[in-house]
Amino acid sequence: MKTTISYKNQLLQINLSQPLDISIPLTNDEENPIAWYQNIPEIKPVEMGDWIGKVSEGKSSTNFNNIFFNPHAHGTHTECLGHITRDFYSINQCLKQFFFTAKVISIIPKEKGEDFVITKDSISGAFDESKEEFPEAIIIRTLPNLESKKHLKYSNTNPPYLLEEAAVFIKEKGIQHLLIDLPSVDREHDEGKLVAHKAFWNLKNINEVNKDARFECTITEMIYVDDSILDGNYMLNLQIASFENDASPSKPVLYEIFHI
Repeated sequence: MKTTISYKNQLLQINLSQPLDISIPLTNDEENPIAWYQNIPEIKPVEMGDWIGKVSEGKSSTNFNNIFFNPHAHGTHTECLGHITRDFYSINQCLKQFFFTAKVISIIPKEKGEDFVITKDSISGAFDESKEEFPEAIIIRTLPNLESKKHLKYSNTNPPYLLEEAAVFIKEKGIQHLLIDLPSVDREHDEGKLVAHKAFWNLKNINEVNKDARFECTITEMIYVDDSILDGNYMLNLQIASFENDASPSKPVLYEIFHI
């Protein structure tokens, strides 16, 4: 089902019947990806005395689970600048729009010493600035694109990350939403510098946030972009749960765009 929409003075058609989900579901088993030295998420029925909130146990008319997880460590999540500031800022307050023009790009991280990194040139090379405008969101798929990304245990593995120059480039091109299939845009062990996070959000001082910091911009990590999704332009629906927290589990969904 193709639907015609008007978006920023453009008439576009998007196919709502064929959503392309690039999130990783959260499970309570070893199939769940894990980062930042955490254990697997917990999803288990409430127990009160001899009552168990599970229909199959025969003592409840409903399934009634508690869930314990960390949005940064346990799967696809979207975060605001409150992730690294002294003062509290909530993703639920910073992200107020949910549809964006987006481009999927595939990048092979480059070897740099003991690390593999995403450079400014790798990102800029995916765009032809003479023919196209930069989108509101960029979706980075790293290569090789192994299906095992949906189940990896990232702790102490030094995954690839963005160089500061790459994050500065993304900011300077006005891209507001950065999505990537890694647990962080920064190096796993970086002595708390978080240079890519700070550059993307234009944060000059985490203790007293500068007025030109990019409050409305978000970073989404631990996505998975299937090989069936080609590099190119899409409409992104960036869905979050309404947590008053620096980050929320999220469900980014892409839709093909057909220009009229």
